[in-house]
Amino acid sequence: MPRPVLRDYFNITYRKIPILMLGREAYIDTSLQTTALEHYLPPSPQHPTLYPYKGGRTTSRLLTSYFTDRPFFRAVCGLMPASVWRSQFGRDRASLIGHTLDPEKLDRKIPEMMSSLDLHLSMLESLLLDRQGIVDGIHRAKPLWMSSTRQDHRPGMLDISVFYMLRWGRETALGYNVFDLTAGEVPDGGEPGAEALFERYPMVNAWFDRMQTYFDRLPSTETRIEKDDIKGLETVVDQLRATNYEHEVPVLPTPAGRNVTLDEQRGLVMGANISVWPSDTGMNHPSVGKLLASTPEEIVIEPDVLADGDAAKTVKLRLHFPRVEFRVKATGRIDRGESKL
Repeated sequence: MPRPVLRDYFNITYRKIPILMLGREAYIDTSLQTTALEHYLPPSPQHPTLYPYKGGRTTSRLLTSYFTDRPFFRAVCGLMPASVWRSQFGRDRASLIGHTLDPEKLDRKIPEMMSSLDLHLSMLESLLLDRQGIVDGIHRAKPLWMSSTRQDHRPGMLDISVFYMLRWGRETALGYNVFDLTAGEVPDGGEPGAEALFERYPMVNAWFDRMQTYFDRLPSTETRIEKDDIKGLETVVDQLRATNYEHEVPVLPTPAGRNVTLDEQRGLVMGANISVWPSDTGMNHPSVGKLLASTPEEIVIEPDVLADGDAAKTVKLRLHFPRVEFRVKATGRIDRGESKL
């Protein structure tokens, strides 16, 4: 859904998309969304696992949270042409990050970012090389995926997260899709790109082509509602409003439960009004609401109705945030009443 819809109908101020909704349980950030999908929709022929080898869930989560979404993203994002940073897109991202951006300085840093990308491609090439050799008594000369050594497995979450990051970076470095990104301020194309770097890593290139082919062959199951389709939008909103919810707030299982002592030392008691935002961006757009549930890995709030919001129009729901790379702070206000979702 477009961000204005999320804000106006659901009191969601979080800036990044997509957002996963399982009924009126809304999950923020891919790391939590994929874990929720794997838990609430157990692997089946209709819903293949995102973690195709034993122990892969935790490893993939660590790699996507601390590798793909952090240093790898910074390297890829640093390839963006300076013309993009000079546009409204750059000004919007400065507001999201919380400080001004200097397009000329970012332009001068592109060689440094290219070196960083070269480093990451080298590590990915090594990962694919490690997948070669004897596995289960069978020689695997050409590994298909980063997530698994077996030929019959599908790509996993690690493959998916790395692929989309690389594809976006490659296209943006060439100036592709920047016309839409900048709302027409910058024309597409005309940039040198980073293709010379990719040519240095043949296994990454071959894996990238396999991933593209894999996704090209998947059937489309998307139902799109355009932003000017008010009737279609209201139908979806009404369906969510009519959705039942569990009285008990659902949280994903963790090895140990809530750490009550630590939470209370930080003012994170049930009913407390808290603020949640990503540790790297979004400090100017925190999500604020009543704390409903807490585990070592997940925070759940009922978002406040926005100051300029329409309580009769909005759909009450529960927002689930990961605690990895998110900051949580009590605002000092406490509502000990039961949630009226």
